[in-house]
Amino acid sequence: MAKRARVSIATVSRTVNGVPTVAPQLSRRVWKVIEELGYYPNTQARALVSGRSRTFGLIVSEITNPFFPEIVQGFEDIAVQHNYEVLLTSTVHDSKRMALSVRRMIERRVEGVAVVTFGMEEALLDDLKSRNVPLVFIDVGPSLPRISNIRIDYLHGIRHAVQHVAALRHHRIAFISGPLTLRSAVARQRAFTQSMAEIGLAIEPEYLVPGNHTMEGGIAAMRKLLGLPKRPTAVLCSNDMTAIGVIRESYDQGVRIPDDLSVIGFDDIRFAQFVTPPLTTVQMSQTEIARLTFNALLAEVQRKTPAPDGTEYTLTTTLVLRDSTAMAPNDAGRAKDK
Repeated sequence: MAKRARVSIATVSRTVNGVPTVAPQLSRRVWKVIEELGYYPNTQARALVSGRSRTFGLIVSEITNPFFPEIVQGFEDIAVQHNYEVLLTSTVHDSKRMALSVRRMIERRVEGVAVVTFGMEEALLDDLKSRNVPLVFIDVGPSLPRISNIRIDYLHGIRHAVQHVAALRHHRIAFISGPLTLRSAVARQRAFTQSMAEIGLAIEPEYLVPGNHTMEGGIAAMRKLLGLPKRPTAVLCSNDMTAIGVIRESYDQGVRIPDDLSVIGFDDIRFAQFVTPPLTTVQMSQTEIARLTFNALLAEVQRKTPAPDGTEYTLTTTLVLRDSTAMAPNDAGRAKDK
């Protein structure tokens, strides 16, 4: 290959390994020959020699939730630009699968792992921490060297959502949470109760309904709310999948959105703009999460001296207005209270 490209073996090696000191014209010549010969470098062998796998691990909760594929796609797009591979695994909230995922990543000598699960036991990652593998968490990471945290500012977006429906003269406002075993779900519900308190609106206990971040959970929670003597006129949801379930159950029971009921989701998954009506939601940018997590890992890999307390990044949430919210019914205590 080196002979055909008219370069040294060392130049071929530096080109394949992405060493930036190779002149652009030589690099193009080497890659042209690689394509002509159909050559595929043995990445595992290279990792053993160089000590670098150029592979990042990415752990997500469940690939079937539309929130996560967008993060995966964004993370992989950036990885390709930096000549990295991605080892992806989905835990489905199963500790055994999480342990197996960690084992696979150790075997593959990953250079860092992004844990985008919104709720897993940190103890399962002890093997990675003990091997000094850089880690990125969403909200839950300990303040230790080689660990980065993406802090989500849930309050900013949820506060705007509450203020939005209050400005539309809604007073009976319900909140459907995610599983309260998840810190992220607790944080979102806490942001809702704080935002309501800030504007002096009381929360009826029956308006706080637990869900499970699925459409089915949204349907079940909405059935409970529609069965109350005084129905809410606005419902905020802990994620968009829940909100889609709320919209479906409302349709089945003849509740018009937004005329009879205003609905707000959380996440701003791609589907949110295509439901009927298009969903008003709090955006937690998946593209930005992907960018922050990859860049945090890359920074740790390149950092010679780790920060003693780790590194923190902040992601702000914002309200995206669409068509699922409107003025509260003039007679909010009328037919919907029957």
